[in-house]
Amino acid sequence: MNRFLLSCFFIGLAAGIPKAAVDAQWIPLFNGRNLDGWTPKIRGFALGDNHQNTFRVEHGILKVAYDGYDKFDGKFGHLFWREPLSHYRIRVEYRFLGTQTPDGPGWAVRNSGIMLHCQPPGSMDRDQRFPVSIEVQLLGGDGTSDRTTANLCTPGTHVEMGGELIKRHCTNSASKTYHGDRWVTVEVEVRGGEVIRHIIDGQVVLEYNRPQLDEADADARKLIASTGLLLEKGYISLQAESHPVEFRKVELQVLRP
Repeated sequence: MNRFLLSCFFIGLAAGIPKAAVDAQWIPLFNGRNLDGWTPKIRGFALGDNHQNTFRVEHGILKVAYDGYDKFDGKFGHLFWREPLSHYRIRVEYRFLGTQTPDGPGWAVRNSGIMLHCQPPGSMDRDQRFPVSIEVQLLGGDGTSDRTTANLCTPGTHVEMGGELIKRHCTNSASKTYHGDRWVTVEVEVRGGEVIRHIIDGQVVLEYNRPQLDEADADARKLIASTGLLLEKGYISLQAESHPVEFRKVELQVLRP
């Protein structure tokens, strides 16, 4: 086994994945009991400060909840898994419930995300809204209009599609709309700095290549000297953007390059 394969193997072990499961089966990152292995970073607060118990576990469900908030006040939050990863699949089951927190931005209604290739959470500024990352945007339908999910957004990053550098912030997937409070399963295949695929019901709904830092973004520029432009690995986080959301499963499968 070469050094790169060994690196991926030991990343799997460090993430709490048994030796026999590396590149084999789906492993739960969320244990259904508590937030072990996860660390919150909420805008305006220190890393690890779970302001107003925003991220919590109740009845086996990982919840983003705002019952302790009078208003949202720009407190965007992210819950980080403890280890960086490079080649893997992540699968989540999510649903949106209730109403948006007062003062939340209009675009954040029934909106959350899985952030991939994130910068280290400890490198985020206290008042930084989003980690530099690749976002798999999770959206719920409004009951009437078409609204795709598993879209792409790029805070501090760019990607390539068909050999073209894509600089727009968000790109819609080819998914259908999921109205109501139903559970939706989204899977993402991440192949380092090569290709990322968003998958629903076994179908690829969005695919792109060469995730990279945006040299024009102030937060990204702080990272370029240590990482280079191409994003080949990073942390995973789940997003809190002002609308209550629940995660029933968060599962990982480590892949060999």
